[in-house]
Amino acid sequence: MKRPSLLRRRNHAPSALSLEDQAAADAFRAMLAALRSPEPWTPGRCEDVAVRVGPFVERAHPRPGDDHHPDLIAIALQHPSGSYAPYGARYRKLGWLRCDTATILGMWTPAYEPLTHAAAGLDLPADVGMAPANYGVHVEARRPDNTGYTVLRLGPYTQTWFASHDAERLNNELAGKAATVLPGFTVVAKAAPFHVSDHEAYDDPYATDPTALLDAAIAREVPA
Repeated sequence: MKRPSLLRRRNHAPSALSLEDQAAADAFRAMLAALRSPEPWTPGRCEDVAVRVGPFVERAHPRPGDDHHPDLIAIALQHPSGSYAPYGARYRKLGWLRCDTATILGMWTPAYEPLTHAAAGLDLPADVGMAPANYGVHVEARRPDNTGYTVLRLGPYTQTWFASHDAERLNNELAGKAATVLPGFTVVAKAAPFHVSDHEAYDDPYATDPTALLDAAIAREVPA
């Protein structure tokens, strides 16, 4: 009596994919195509981009007016489903970040979604490898015809209320000597977006007291 063979002949004929398998295969092909031939990002395009964050790829939104520089722009990391989808507590605290454009793969497409932290069931890490680029304070000198220039730039501030607080301090300082600060000019401090591409023109408000930085800036402007 013959025993049944333990190695049965298998049928290798191709069978039709289920709808779920076909969708997964299509998504995988789209992801490979996006990685191999991404749509290039060019400065000045205020559309969402795909950015490397460690081994992952994330959706990022450039800040309008801060996306024109070839090397460094300001971005806010987004949930792959869009701006209004929550990404967890860490995401909400990140705000605007200084993004090296070398980390930009190209324009964002849903094909990148499987490569995100969200697709892996993860929150964004505490350290995404990007410094804050949130807010700044600009001290402006204006003539009566509204022409003028920027006397001092402070930033970046990690919270908007820090910037507003320092702007108020500087305006109180300026109010006591409005007529003598810069003759012919009205000098006012105001909170403003931190212009990432001009980061070298900013003074660090955490390293030195802002009022001391203001006094030094005014002294440079006033002829001896």
